[in-house]
Amino acid sequence: MTTAIAPDMSAVPLRYSASLGGIAGTSFKPEHLQAILSTKPQRGFFEVHAENYMGAGGPPHRALEAIRRDHPVSLHGVCMSIGGPQPLDKAHLARFRGLVARYQPALVSEHLAWSTHETSFFNDLLPLPYTAATLRNVCDHIDQVQDAIRRPLLLENPSTYVAFRESSMSETDFIRTVAERTGCGLLLDINNVFVSATNHGFSALDYLADFPLSRVGEIHLAGHAEQADDEGDLLLIDSHDGPVADAVWKLYEIVIQRRAPVPTLIEWDSKIPDWPVLQAEAAAAQAILDRYRPVGLTGDRHAA
Repeated sequence: MTTAIAPDMSAVPLRYSASLGGIAGTSFKPEHLQAILSTKPQRGFFEVHAENYMGAGGPPHRALEAIRRDHPVSLHGVCMSIGGPQPLDKAHLARFRGLVARYQPALVSEHLAWSTHETSFFNDLLPLPYTAATLRNVCDHIDQVQDAIRRPLLLENPSTYVAFRESSMSETDFIRTVAERTGCGLLLDINNVFVSATNHGFSALDYLADFPLSRVGEIHLAGHAEQADDEGDLLLIDSHDGPVADAVWKLYEIVIQRRAPVPTLIEWDSKIPDWPVLQAEAAAAQAILDRYRPVGLTGDRHAA
């Protein structure tokens, strides 16, 4: 596999401001390509997982280039393992850097999680203890990524199913300190907050009240699945396989009212619905964004 991607924007002209403003977007799925291209560009943006485009070319890149010509793109990494104890994979970081250079995404993000151990790669975003040692490691990794891509990274809060006894600070304090030390922005996944709050028995509203909203540059909304743990208690899974829950919509509106509109993405990664279903979820988010748009601002240019 090619370990780097040459920056080539000649076939993908820029047609929008790098500042998205308060618009809603959706995950881009190849099965929706023809439906998207058959209509004229509208308000909105599309987010893609970086790891799906780390080859040098082929159908994935042709599809992304077609989308990128008329819509802003958000590049979302899932395998950088920023929270892992070992050094970042240099080849992976080089491919990530190449994608940023090639597509000039409006937003670039990764997860507060780890997914590698020595030579093993896990298909999951695993939690980490919130300690001073972990904090130093995460900040060092974010500094490396930001130096490589030459722009701020947005760091996403995790959904969690276990907690660590050795944690010496809260998740919100940990995230705030990371942002202050590295200058990174934050991606607030509100469904992750609701999932973690339900699983661990804390208040999602209290969590959001303590979250550094001023640093949020993007919001994620998604569906979750209900299961039961070994004791028969409710366990929520961040499944991205259905519509956004009513409780998450309510939390989202509270956040937008406090923070003001920021780019908001509807994530839907399995049991993919027809394009109009995903459009309707984005339209619901856009309605909330428009409700709290500062007086005097005109509408943004695009919508997925």
